[in-house]
Amino acid sequence: MKATVPRLPRLPRLPRLGLVGQLLLVLCAVLGSLIVSTAPASAHAALTASDPAQGSVVQKAPAEVTLTFSEKVALSDDAIRVLDPEGNQADTGKVSDLSGGGVVSYGVKLRPGQPDGTFTVAWQAVSADSHPISGAFTFSIGAPSTTTVALPDQAAGGGAVGVLYGLARYVSYAGFIVLVGGAAFVLLCSPRAAEQRPVQRLVVQGWLALTGATLAMLLLRGPYTGSGKLADVLDLGAIGDVLNTKTGAALVSRLLLLAAAALFVAVLFGAYARRAEGAKGADGDSDSGGQEKRDLAFGLGIGGTVVAGGLAATWALAEHASTGIQTQLAMPLDVLHMLAVAAWLGGLAALLVSLYRTPVVERTAVRRFSRVALWSVVVLAATGVYQSWRQVGSWSALTGTEYGRLLLIKVGLVVVLLGVASISRRWTERLAEAKAVASAETGSATTDTDSAELEGTADPDPQRAAQLARQQAAVATTRAKRDRDADQERSGLRRSVLAEAAIAVAVLAVTTMLTSTEPGRTEVEAASGSAVASAGQPTGPIKLTIPFDTGGENGAGNVEIELAPGRVGSNEVHVYATDPKNKPLDLAEIKIAFTLESQDIGPLPVTPDRVSTGHWSASGVQIPMAGDWQIEATVRTSEIDQVTVDKNAKIG
Repeated sequence: MKATVPRLPRLPRLPRLGLVGQLLLVLCAVLGSLIVSTAPASAHAALTASDPAQGSVVQKAPAEVTLTFSEKVALSDDAIRVLDPEGNQADTGKVSDLSGGGVVSYGVKLRPGQPDGTFTVAWQAVSADSHPISGAFTFSIGAPSTTTVALPDQAAGGGAVGVLYGLARYVSYAGFIVLVGGAAFVLLCSPRAAEQRPVQRLVVQGWLALTGATLAMLLLRGPYTGSGKLADVLDLGAIGDVLNTKTGAALVSRLLLLAAAALFVAVLFGAYARRAEGAKGADGDSDSGGQEKRDLAFGLGIGGTVVAGGLAATWALAEHASTGIQTQLAMPLDVLHMLAVAAWLGGLAALLVSLYRTPVVERTAVRRFSRVALWSVVVLAATGVYQSWRQVGSWSALTGTEYGRLLLIKVGLVVVLLGVASISRRWTERLAEAKAVASAETGSATTDTDSAELEGTADPDPQRAAQLARQQAAVATTRAKRDRDADQERSGLRRSVLAEAAIAVAVLAVTTMLTSTEPGRTEVEAASGSAVASAGQPTGPIKLTIPFDTGGENGAGNVEIELAPGRVGSNEVHVYATDPKNKPLDLAEIKIAFTLESQDIGPLPVTPDRVSTGHWSASGVQIPMAGDWQIEATVRTSEIDQVTVDKNAKIG
């Protein structure tokens, strides 16, 4: 007579939208609200001056319109457009790079025969840290007039394309953190997690998110920095242009590294997981299988570090760290910063999934992650302080700029996160290891008893035997989860880690906003340059033309002095001498001196070196402070014919 085995009740199925899915929904909601409520991303570069100046009236048409920026930008041939009062193109369509002497300037020549009236200058560029910028202003020839030119309402990087590109940026950061941090958690903290399906799915989803977001950014990059039209996403010409840029190269490099990362993930959850299972079955790592697991873990650790560092470098080489001051130090520190973020927050996500979705989490794994998180925070603090100083630069910028205010919010969230993490560390110390062992032994004994009972009534039918095996596994899983949930210390740890993850979502949101916001240091510098321009003071190279006459034969002419960049600090001086017919004039000697009478500074003598006929130059000329400087030129045309002429100029 066949023994009848009562049908075990079906285990309750988890909802299709589990904890991880709910967290992802919260993340998307938070990021989506940030995208909708935030204007198009500011950029690192800023327009600091123009010639003609905004709103100015000139008596005759200039030969060229020039724009001066706070740093290098990328411009296409039609990036600067000059339109006459009727809306017709007034420029030649060819942008020239006029940068020199520390000043970043670009110009476009005007066609001859332009009418009087108000002209419109519209420009669009890509900052060195990959963000698009644009703007427009007007100037008038002769007198202001009405104009039929309609300025674009949408700034560069705005509209639907800007929203999608911003979302892709956020997803790419989240994917990187989950991919790198989840894999690090398995290798450094919990090798047995390599066998757990929930952890495997988390890491694979991180890889998929980062890969998909990178492809989306590559396709959206062209319209994001150009037309702003979603229909141009599949424009092969625009994609080709993107591949020739720094950002395009970084995105392609990221995709190639993700291919290597896919191989890493396959080995981690394939060969490594099998060896971890074999070593566990063989009672530790004392046999050759354990040695193979250690060797494989070492190889995965080295390879994974290289791939993760390369992925982080694709951000460092194309964004804020690659521009501004001390880039050679800022870029490697930015890579360390991102890796530390991934190890902490990505490992936290893996721990959260393990606590909620796997039957058992070893106490040793939690303790190891606690140490990894502690060292990650140390690295984050060190690199974060440096980045804050580099990007903010002053206390006023910390509270007076958008970047500074976002940074304060991030610091506040991190402080709260550290407080919650300290609670998690206390729960870790209180984990009842003896109780966990006792529960495991009780579960094992019960399972063995059940197995003995079932063996005594076993049915030789293979299908029946398979059914009994599945029932035994279901019983063991149910008991393991019941024992896990009955542990108050473990439940407390789960709640504190969940709170950490919720705060980490907000930290990630603010961090991604920071990467697309103009740093406080450059915002203050740009505002300072605008204030100088509005006060009528020059912000670009200073050019002075001073007539002279020594009284001797061929002793009359003009001397033109050019000071670049025309600011406090180191400058370059060029001197040009011409005769009354505007032809180069070779002088016997030329000397320059700078005097700031209001502060009793000077004269500061400069003796330029001869470059060619009628041209002299000197570099490293130091202007110690801003003010109304008197610039003297001592001109000698013969052994006895000499004169000193001067002119004032505002420097600073």
